[in-house]
Amino acid sequence: MQLKTYQADTLAILRRFLEEARVAGPANAYDTIAREPEQARRLGRFRTGYAPLAGLPGTPYVCLRLPTGGGKTILAAHAIGVARDAWIEKDFPLMLWLVPSNTIRLQTVEALKNTRHPYRQALDAVFEGRVRVFDIADFAMIRPHDIRDNACVVVGTIQTLRVSNTEGRKVYAHNENMEPHFSTVPASTAGLEQRDGSTDKVGDPRFSFANLLHIHRPLMIVDEAHNAVTGLSREMQARVNPCAIIEFTATPRFNSNILHSVSAQELKDAEMIKLPIILAEHDSWQNAVNGAIASRAALEEAARGEADYIRPIVLFQAQPKNGEVTVEALKTHLIEVEQIAPERIAVATGDQRELDGINLFDPKCPIEYVITVEALKEGWDCSFAYVFCSVQNIGSATDAEQLLGRVLRMPYARRRKADALNRAYAHVSEASFGAAAKALTDKLVDMGFDEQEAQEVIEPAQGHFDETGLFAPREKPAPVFRHTVEASVEVAEALAAVAQHEAVSIAPAADGSVEIAVTGRVAAEIEAAITSAIPAAARAGFSEAVRQYRIEIKDKLSPAEQGERFTLPRLVAEVQGELAFADADLFMEFHDWTLAAHPARLDEAAFAIRETARSFEIDVDGRHVSYQFASEAEQLALDVDVEGWSAQGLVLWLDRQLRQPDIHQSDLLKWLSDCVGYLTGPRKIHLAALMRTKFILARKLTERIAAIRQAEQGKVYQRFLFAPEAKVQASFNDGFEFRDGMYCDVRKQREGKWRPRKHFLGADNLPAFDGTLDGEEFQCAQAIDSLPSVKFWLRNVARHPQSFWLPTAGGRFYPDFVAQLNDGRLAVIEYKGALLAGSGVDDTNEKRAVGRLWEQSSGGRGVFIVVEKQLGDRDMRGQLMDRLSGG
Repeated sequence: MQLKTYQADTLAILRRFLEEARVAGPANAYDTIAREPEQARRLGRFRTGYAPLAGLPGTPYVCLRLPTGGGKTILAAHAIGVARDAWIEKDFPLMLWLVPSNTIRLQTVEALKNTRHPYRQALDAVFEGRVRVFDIADFAMIRPHDIRDNACVVVGTIQTLRVSNTEGRKVYAHNENMEPHFSTVPASTAGLEQRDGSTDKVGDPRFSFANLLHIHRPLMIVDEAHNAVTGLSREMQARVNPCAIIEFTATPRFNSNILHSVSAQELKDAEMIKLPIILAEHDSWQNAVNGAIASRAALEEAARGEADYIRPIVLFQAQPKNGEVTVEALKTHLIEVEQIAPERIAVATGDQRELDGINLFDPKCPIEYVITVEALKEGWDCSFAYVFCSVQNIGSATDAEQLLGRVLRMPYARRRKADALNRAYAHVSEASFGAAAKALTDKLVDMGFDEQEAQEVIEPAQGHFDETGLFAPREKPAPVFRHTVEASVEVAEALAAVAQHEAVSIAPAADGSVEIAVTGRVAAEIEAAITSAIPAAARAGFSEAVRQYRIEIKDKLSPAEQGERFTLPRLVAEVQGELAFADADLFMEFHDWTLAAHPARLDEAAFAIRETARSFEIDVDGRHVSYQFASEAEQLALDVDVEGWSAQGLVLWLDRQLRQPDIHQSDLLKWLSDCVGYLTGPRKIHLAALMRTKFILARKLTERIAAIRQAEQGKVYQRFLFAPEAKVQASFNDGFEFRDGMYCDVRKQREGKWRPRKHFLGADNLPAFDGTLDGEEFQCAQAIDSLPSVKFWLRNVARHPQSFWLPTAGGRFYPDFVAQLNDGRLAVIEYKGALLAGSGVDDTNEKRAVGRLWEQSSGGRGVFIVVEKQLGDRDMRGQLMDRLSGG
């Protein structure tokens, strides 16, 4: 299963944290990553200082925040491999996987045991199929060879670890079936709970599952259990003795060391969820039900044009048993009033479980309506659910956000051809208009949306007008051109064909005339189509009406809405006689390089092992990693031969860990053999010590290969772009086109009172700034907007597929702003922040070089500017004016 970009990015951040924690400790690793500008922006209000676990300060504990629908469980499965390689450093670790309920526990066990399920496949890929999965209720079935030879996953709930729970008492109790696990464990081992039964056994460790966990120090995965870790008492934490804790949740606690936060917009961009939510408020529950049925019928019609099978489903949230519209009353209403066939309705409550054993994805399944109260809040997942209808007061409805989460998931995690199928729908009945909008916003925040995101993804259904402004902030309504003409049947038919354009609508009147309405700009092609469709006698009047309308709305539409477009040329370079996009990754495809030219002979400064009385230390690039020995036998294993350990075996193991798609395996094996031979030969490091530290060695070699590749990439980047023989152009043929609607999927700047006059997409469509409001980048935008030489400008969104970028040796560089000047030139503007200048990661010189190359290659049509907060006696505006005037 291919991970989405945001999922891969989340795992990459986790890997970085664990690798840094191995050297610098969890607190320092967290602070280093959380301070980075991108992470600080992502974390926002969730950014806090690192709070270590009580009594376990060296145990990494972090939380990864993903909104509902983000695939937390598949990420959890992949995180195990990341943690194995970056922190645990055992071939086959033990995992304790905690979930919030017994329902989820049983489903997770079933999924992890199913070798065809993506969760299990993620584990099998890392551990080569050597995986064992256990329900925590069956812990007595675990045998020593299971733990020794396999990655073992034990799935339980947080309640299981609480002694007050019956299952909890079993976990901590002495169990003779567990004796084989303790046959080699000294009675004096610290931290184990002792028996207090018969006199001859008092003082010996209990044969308990809790003691087994303590010995093996499991990786603790916490899946959507917000209170789990912080809810564990210090005593329980000490009993479990985890080596690391990774939590996945939509709504974390602020003291959970939130390492990474994914936005709802990223989920939408990845086609994981349906957005926006179209909200319709009704004055009675009967009308809400009727509206939900009508929405489902319209979606079913839209689904007929899809290649994939989709059967839209309505989720009804009935009132509890003491309410007016109970499950029974709602089902009776659907059958008797709405004429829904009983077999198309399923009831899912604690007492009635009509969905058990039913595959809702089966095309033969007739169910189109599901009635519940709150029974679907956990463990139910059918992405065919499109419509949420609550006959409860949504503000006080228990677990409404869980049901909403069911209708947000996108079928097959892929955008649909019919736009109606890319949205979710909510029908609610409320006593006062607008109450549902506020309540629904609160529910989305509970599901992991930012408050601004929650407000922006709720839209009123057509015909449900926002008289109170509770759906604000909203963009200003687009102006509408209206014109009436006399129309025969033939004219009406011709105009109906024009109305296929989404901006045009035709409304016949009782007197035989037709009203033509065009939303926003009347494009030339639309004007021509209407002109040809109406009678010749009416054409002059229509053309004059269009001319007057264009004059009236000139100041109401942004340049993009008025039909303006502009193109920035793309940098291209000649490669083997043909022009190719200037991209370092592409250049590498035409560059022959080998690892053999870069011997992996790690010297003392790069990698060293020093033994002490009870531990050994590894020096990695001047930083110390300390290992404590659990026993004297473990210490002795550093410098004794162990059966099965060989230099060739270590090389083959490293080969599996370091395999790269662009490096031939024979080249890698030779390089690794040279590395191991140098460490065991001239460096005189015992093979057993290397085997014990093989994970850190693999990580060090991975970094060395990355550095080699970066150096080679730098060479080829210089050769094709900056060498005297390089042939570079700025091509408009495959340029970056800026047009209306290009950033419709980007979060907008809603805060603050400043409204730009010249933003290409309009003041309401200014992409949100990365920094704080009134920050330096914001001030740079204000300076650009004030320049008389600027016709219009645009905030260039980093990493957006339609944004302008220039190549760097290590990837792509997205300048902050682009602009069209009144004299026809194109400006690219990068702001060099004061914080960046002192961060040690200032890459401005590389950006200046490639920006100057783009400018020189543009034939005088482009200008590249780097703006600083203050440069000599020139502020931002002064610097811009100097450069745009030719300075």
